[in-house]
Parts: sequence; structure tokens; C-alpha cells
Amino acid sequence: MIVHEFLRWMDTAPIAMRAGAAHALARAYLHSDVDEETRSGMEAAMTVLLDDPAHEVRFALADALASSPAAPRHVILTLATDQMDIAGLVLACSPVFIDAELVDIVAGSSDRLQVAVAERPLVSGGVSAAIAEVGEIDACRTLLLNIGADIARISLKRIAERFGDDPDIRDILLSRTGLPADIRQMLIRRLSDSLGALVAGKAWISEGRATNMTREACDRATVSIAAESASEELVPLVEHLRITGQLTTALLLRALCAGNVRFLEAALSVLSGIPQARVESLVEAGRVNAFRGVYAKAGLPIVAFDAFAAALETCRKMAEEGGITDRYRFTRRMVENVLARYRDITDGEANELMTMLRRFAADQAREAARDYARIATAA
Repeated sequence: MIVHEFLRWMDTAPIAMRAGAAHALARAYLHSDVDEETRSGMEAAMTVLLDDPAHEVRFALADALASSPAAPRHVILTLATDQMDIAGLVLACSPVFIDAELVDIVAGSSDRLQVAVAERPLVSGGVSAAIAEVGEIDACRTLLLNIGADIARISLKRIAERFGDDPDIRDILLSRTGLPADIRQMLIRRLSDSLGALVAGKAWISEGRATNMTREACDRATVSIAAESASEELVPLVEHLRITGQLTTALLLRALCAGNVRFLEAALSVLSGIPQARVESLVEAGRVNAFRGVYAKAGLPIVAFDAFAAALETCRKMAEEGGITDRYRFTRRMVENVLARYRDITDGEANELMTMLRRFAADQAREAARDYARIATAA
């Protein structure tokens, strides 16, 4: 009877009073110790208030119920289809929703409601995947910044694929601890391509030179990423490079001349189909004929074989001498030994590799000089 009187009063009460009463009713439903009949009446009254023409009344209802797991499910689901601020309030925090409902909402809602879902205190891997796949850029940005979001590797990669050209998204991803190496490389390449297009578009240098410069910069960054990556990250990185056409002979030789034998082993395993452990044992054994077989099965150019063999031999000798103690001296010795194998070769691809190696040695010399200057300045 009390509920009936409440609803009759609500028909004629001013909006502000109705909003206050709706909020009080919802709070009483959640926190009062009442019998089942009274509770059912309260729920019925809240259901009726969903049709109140005043936005303030429905917002008050949402505000009181949004964070409670005890809120009536049908009331929350209806509020989620209300005006933007009301729907956003319940979507951002109500624990009543199940993942399947949130996924459907992400797929069929506006950017603002997708952002509300991405803001939830806890976002499951499935909901994150939906946002990564169909969410607008603001929702994906919000998701990446949400420390309570469980975002799988494939979802991070999808966001990078869709929005990697956006500076904010790129910066957030690159600053993310533990970002997989293949995704990091993808973003670096997107950045390099953007810079190259800008330089060529402004006619600061020729398009061909811009392409060469950006490719060189991307290769340098890729070698650095590979060097910093854990062993389990190298195969996914190699696969990404292979699929995108970046796994070139020049890149592999550059990485090897920087001392990254692990990256070469992962690449040989992927390209040849030979298990990585087997490739590692063959490379470490130092038997040229065994390495030649793996190299050939990987489909790498025969003309470059001596360069790789010389680089591996130099790596082994320097390891026996105590390892890499001076990056510049290591690189210089490595490149000199490799170039010595090419003195009598005029093949076009070999000449291209020689040019790359000379540029690489020059880059390393400059980096070593910068390191020396930084140390001297700090001292």
C-alpha cells in the first residue's frame, strides 16, 4: 500500500522532489531490511520510474544503483539504453553486466558508451578484445590507460594495427611495460613510414632517398628491439617481420654484426622449419657445413653465406676472448672480417650488403663517440 501511495505522489510531485525520492527508494531497496513483499513493491516502483519523463529522476535512480551488485538486473539493463550520461554511468561501474552483454554493447554503441565500458574497474580479456576490434579510438585509448583491463597480446596488436598512426595511441603502447617485440616493431615501422612520407611530401629530399633513410632507420630500430627482447619474444618478432616483408638478408646480417646471434637462430628456425633448439646447437657447434645446410634450407641467398659464416666465426672468437667489452671495436672487427670475404665479389646483392655494412660500421662509430662524450661530460 505504501508503494502505491508513493507512485500516486510521484505523479504530481515536482521534478526535484521526484528525483530525491527515486534516489531514496533505490537506496532503501539496497540497504533496508524489509520483507519480501515490500522489496517486490520497491522493485516494481523502480521499474515504473524507468518511464518517468524527467531525466533527473532516471539519473537519480542510476546514481543510486550503478555500483551495487544487488541492483535489479532489468532496471540496470534498461538504464543502459537511456540517455548518454545515464547509460554511461551504469556501464562504467555496474557489476550486474556479464561479458556477453558488454561485448554486444561495445559492438552496437556510440564512442561515448564504448569509453564507459573501457573505464570499468575491471575489464575482462573478452571485452577488451571487442573494444580492440570494433571500438573507436577514444575507447581504445581509455582501455590502454585502464590498469584494471586485461588486454591480451592479440588485442594490443589489433589496436596497433588500427590506430598505430595516432601519436597518442602509439606513445601509450610504446610506454607499456612488457609490450611484445613484434608490436613494438610494428609501431616503429609505422612511425618511420609516416616520417618518410612527411619528408618526401615536403620535398626536403627525394622520395627514393626518403625511402632508403626510413628503411635504414627502421632496420636500426628493429635490431635494437631484437637485442632487448627475451628469447621467447624472438620467434613472434621474426614471424611478424617475415609476414610484413621486412625479414631481409641485410637485416639479419646487421643484427648478427651487432652480436645478436639469438635473432639469427630464431630467423633460421622460422624460415627453415627446423626446431629452434636444433638450429641453436648447429650454430653453436661452429661446423660450417652443418650451418650451410640450415642456411640453404632457410632460403637465404648463397652469395651472402660467407658473410654470415665470417660473422659467426668472429662472434665465437670474441666470446672466447671474453665477449663484447667495447661495442665499437667489436663492430669494427666484425665488419672488417665480413667485408674481407667480399673483396673479389661483384654480385649486385653482395655490393648492396657491403654498402649496408659500411653504413652500419659508421653508425656504430658515431654511437660509440656519443657514449664516450656522455661519459666524459658526466665525469
